[in-house]
Amino acid sequence: MSLTKTKDYDYIFKIVLIGDTCVGKSCILVRFSDDIFNDNYVTTIGVDFRFKTMIVKEKVAKIQIWDTAGEERYRSITTAYYRGAAAILICCDCTNIESFNNVNNWVEEIGKYTDKDTVDKIILMNKCDLEKERKVERSEIEKFEKKSGLKVLEVSAKTGEGIDKAFEYVISNLIDKNEKKDNNTMVLQGSGFLGKQGGCC
Repeated sequence: MSLTKTKDYDYIFKIVLIGDTCVGKSCILVRFSDDIFNDNYVTTIGVDFRFKTMIVKEKVAKIQIWDTAGEERYRSITTAYYRGAAAILICCDCTNIESFNNVNNWVEEIGKYTDKDTVDKIILMNKCDLEKERKVERSEIEKFEKKSGLKVLEVSAKTGEGIDKAFEYVISNLIDKNEKKDNNTMVLQGSGFLGKQGGCC
């Protein structure tokens, strides 16, 4: 299968948001894609998704972001969407210590349904605007990062703080990874090809 050269984008990436229910995955998605926040956002049933285009490192990246339900009863549906993801963002809530403690469980789940050595994994710690209600201390975050080797980025879907920077960080890493590939090598990644504009796409 070939992909004709296009001027619309240099890369297309599939990114999946996972994590416990009520940590703000949908709010992160909508803040990033539409730059709005809704306090009354309903719990996701199954999956939802958005597209957004970003320019990172002078490359145009088209991003397909999937928001998955955190409830156990939807797990058989949502795990199907892990496959083909370039990056999976595990979301937790700095005011909910249990959601942070469950991050390791989500990491294990990623390993069951993806090639854990190729998919990028980043932790998004939401609700950083609620500093007075914080239950996850930064010292605990630092310990987790050292032990797991995973990056934790603090964000706030409500204020927008850190949201764009977090996605820029993820996309930058993905571009770096793909830039190392041969210019003429195409990599099928989920629903899209990841390629370098100077090659075939």
